[in-house]
Amino acid sequence: MFQRELIGPHYTSNAFEESVRNPSVNSSKCSPAIELVGVSYGYAKKDLPVINDITFSIPQGQWVALVGANGCGKSTLVKLMNALLPKGEGTIKVKGLELQSDTIGEIRKTIGMVFQNPDNQFIGATVEDDIVFGLEGQCLSIEVMEERVKSYAAKLGIADLLDKHPSELSGGQKQRVAIASILSMEPEVVIFDEASSMLDEKTRNDLLNILSDMHKSGRYTIISITHDAQEIAASERVLVLQEGKLIADRTPTELFQDEKILEMSHVIAPFAFQLTTELHKYGLDISIPNCEKELTEALWPLHLRK
Repeated sequence: MFQRELIGPHYTSNAFEESVRNPSVNSSKCSPAIELVGVSYGYAKKDLPVINDITFSIPQGQWVALVGANGCGKSTLVKLMNALLPKGEGTIKVKGLELQSDTIGEIRKTIGMVFQNPDNQFIGATVEDDIVFGLEGQCLSIEVMEERVKSYAAKLGIADLLDKHPSELSGGQKQRVAIASILSMEPEVVIFDEASSMLDEKTRNDLLNILSDMHKSGRYTIISITHDAQEIAASERVLVLQEGKLIADRTPTELFQDEKILEMSHVIAPFAFQLTTELHKYGLDISIPNCEKELTEALWPLHLRK
């Protein structure tokens, strides 16, 4: 569709940091990006509520993992935030704007959503057409659309795929295209609804790197629905749902230390955390690592003491 100069396909870890618009974002000092008060929802009036009296707020720039057993209401909850489901009881505010029938359009400009299966998000006949589709809906100029396609294709490492049909792409490439299509519309809040669940380990790690760099850039508030321990560990905060109720609001470390909540939410702590916990039982004083590499670096000095 556009005349363009292709940029190399390789995703770089500082891709999002290079495009920071407001590097001073501090999630602890900003007004809430998302605020829910007494939110309840049921798919039919006679049914028990799928979401039951949930209240929480998410500061701007925070990365929140939303976890819980299948069927606990996670996807329903995030779909309520941008009116993909009709409003139930309670109050939902996005960037201070209350969700009402006359504010849905404005709120949907603020929230982007990446679904579990990227095939469900494809509209265009090519990758480029797919990215452009959302931009055309925003009534942007041709010049702005050209710049956005080029910029976000480069950031997500898909510049060499722009002429491809979605059926020619691997699962990981499809997920990158879905993310690029959403980010090109420049939402301030991005929701990932189990976006890593259909990916292999390498592609899942690539997605985690993208999420981490988005978070470091300070441009995005991120909500990720996930069962992946590494993704949970990388987030700032974990909200745990059970049977439609919010039962825990913890840091990742606090969650991994609570065996009862882990069992209720069907989450398994990362291997490095599990091993460190076992070593503590034998009197080895090792700090909780963020990854296996940190654990290895902590264990080597102990080995050398022998």
